[in-house]
Amino acid sequence: MAKKQKFPHLIGSKWTAQEKTFGWRHFQVVNRKNEQGMVFAEMAAACDPEVRFWINAKGLKNRQAWLAGWQSRQEQQRQQL
Repeated sequence: MAKKQKFPHLIGSKWTAQEKTFGWRHFQVVNRKNEQGMVFAEMAAACDPEVRFWINAKGLKNRQAWLAGWQSRQEQQRQQL
């Protein structure tokens, strides 16, 4: 029986950073890798795909740093209430 994959729907998922990250807020996961039992996501800025960085996928669960989907500023503020 195959081992259950952590973060199975990671690639293609969209995220909004609560604070600007490398000058942008909206990102999409374009790649993933497993290293030493951890899952990492390669994030690309929606408006500038050349802006890329790797993040531990567990970090995306931090709602003070990341929100699932592409959120407007008003939606971000509503979710913080």
